[in-house]
Amino acid sequence: MKKIILLCTVCLGFAAAQAQDFNKDLADARTAYAAGKLDDARFAMQQMLQELDIITGKEIMKLLPAKMQDQNANAANDNVSGSSGFVGVIVHRDYGADNKNIDVEVISNSPMITSINAILSMPLLGNMGDNKMVKIGGYKALVQKSSNGTNFDYEVQLPLNSTLITLKAPGYTQEQVIQMANSLPIAQIAKIAQ
Repeated sequence: MKKIILLCTVCLGFAAAQAQDFNKDLADARTAYAAGKLDDARFAMQQMLQELDIITGKEIMKLLPAKMQDQNANAANDNVSGSSGFVGVIVHRDYGADNKNIDVEVISNSPMITSINAILSMPLLGNMGDNKMVKIGGYKALVQKSSNGTNFDYEVQLPLNSTLITLKAPGYTQEQVIQMANSLPIAQIAKIAQ
């Protein structure tokens, strides 16, 4: 019940910000439903949900830091996309240049959530081989190590209910990558992504 009330509040707040498109899609859905055109009503509602996903993604993007470690954000590469289907919203921001870049992605309704949560629920498995379990912002996260030939690269995957935050930082140490992940406003992202 609390989630439904929170979702309605978020929807109304976002609808106020993007009232024209949202209200147009809502009116289209009602008109189509009243005329018995259920497929058209469903399509208009899917458009509303996609707009809400995009608005949610833009709010998450505002929370991401302008600088990560020693690299500035590449604002021209910022991307928010939503599909309201298999995956909800994808937020992407990268930092730095090609030779030492940092990528942050926030994906709602991520298909990877089940796998990551399964690994995190078994501490022995989560700390085996190239995996390490850590706490980021009070949440369990998985740090994965991979070899790029001569060095190791690290990636942090942090599940928040159905949302997955991924931070990739080739060329940085494991400690630096964990420090970068800790610089993200995890609690605020979790609140918006719920």
